Order: sequence, then C-alpha cells, then structure tokens
Amino acid sequence: MKKRQVAVKTSSTVIRNVRYGECQKNHAANIGGYAVDGCREFMASAGEGTSGALTCAACGCHRNFHRREVQTEVVCEYSPPHHQN
Repeated sequence: MKKRQVAVKTSSTVIRNVRYGECQKNHAANIGGYAVDGCREFMASAGEGTSGALTCAACGCHRNFHRREVQTEVVCEYSPPHHQN
C-alpha cells in the first residue's frame, strides 16, 4: 500500500483596529476630586505624522487620556486538498 502526500494550504491574517473612546483625564485631581470633561471620543487635531495628531480636537487632551479599544479579527483561509488519482 502506497501512502500519498496531500498538500493542504492554510493561512491566517490578524487584523487589529484601534479606536480611542471617551477621555478619562481627571481635571480635579490637584484638589483631591474627580471630574472628567465629558469628551466621548478622540478626534485628532491635525493629520497623521504631525504633533497635532496626538491632541484631541474636542477636549485638548493627549490621546493617552482616552480609553483605548482594540478590536482583533482573525481571518483564516483554508484550501482543501486536491486529490490526484
């Protein structure tokens, strides 16, 4: 009995989308309180690659103060084996 080798092709791709949500900067920390500004989502002040890309146009805070949300999607591709007779 002969054994046949069958080639199976699989590949996967990981796609990550990063979004910055509401601002969490505590504006009353210096007086011992807690108050956020209510900014709901980061919007860059300027285009990518500039210093304004990291400053929010709505609240003026740095992007690091906004809640980071990462969505990860894994896409798998499977190619069934081809049988040769």
